[in-house]
Amino acid sequence: MDHEDPNILVSTQWLAENLSNPNLCILDGSWHLPTENRDPLAEYQAKHIQGAQFFDIDAISNKTSDLPHMIPTSEQFAKQVSDLGISNTSQVVVYDSQGLFSAARVWWLFRHFGLNNIAVLDGGLPKWKAEERPTSGTPITPVSGTLSATAQGHLVRDAAQVLVASTSNAQIIDARAPARFRGDAPEPRAGLRAGRIPNSKNVFFKSLLNADGTLKSDAELTAVFKAQGVDLDQPIITSCGSGVTASVLILALQKIGHNNHALYDGSWSEWGALHNYPIEQG
Repeated sequence: MDHEDPNILVSTQWLAENLSNPNLCILDGSWHLPTENRDPLAEYQAKHIQGAQFFDIDAISNKTSDLPHMIPTSEQFAKQVSDLGISNTSQVVVYDSQGLFSAARVWWLFRHFGLNNIAVLDGGLPKWKAEERPTSGTPITPVSGTLSATAQGHLVRDAAQVLVASTSNAQIIDARAPARFRGDAPEPRAGLRAGRIPNSKNVFFKSLLNADGTLKSDAELTAVFKAQGVDLDQPIITSCGSGVTASVLILALQKIGHNNHALYDGSWSEWGALHNYPIEQG
């Protein structure tokens, strides 16, 4: 890592040194694609970082939407997150079981609600376990915190706004694998067209990661974005399959000092089902 930042990214060493901090709240934000047939809650219950709570990305979401894990209301978010023992003054660290994947979505959600005291654990649970740091199979029962949340509307875009952006000079970056971006591979969700948003660029989220699931250095991240034709001096909208790995792009952008970005929350789960919206393939 270039440096520790408790508002963006911290190392396993930083977390180990801060485990006794009474203001620290650790979240397991693991989530998996439907095709993986994995149960993140069961995996959390079997083994998690000592003291961690489970953040259910599907449960802490807009239950009135047909789309997966869309942003909840401020009131719902504040209630469910405070039930995890988190207050506005808490220092939160979130990790996932893949290294760096869905934890970025949780990090982005907190920031969307004006809560910046949160960092992703670099390398996540795999790195923590590889270093033989303390884990547990016993959930804790937290005392509810006091949390207020205010949505930051400038950090999110809807389909209509992305449609306008796709016909202008705005930059749309897609975090999906290249084959899905080209439309060569089927989507993991049934009923979706294959392809991409017109005029979007592809920065596969895994291209931002090292082999151990940690985020690449700032210089390497910058080089990856530039190699895909991204102008880091201009605004960026990120997209993916359902708003999860688009958050990895935002984490990387924030890490290298690019702050003018927003996330398309519906992402391809929405766009791919909107048959009156244009797509590109190839």
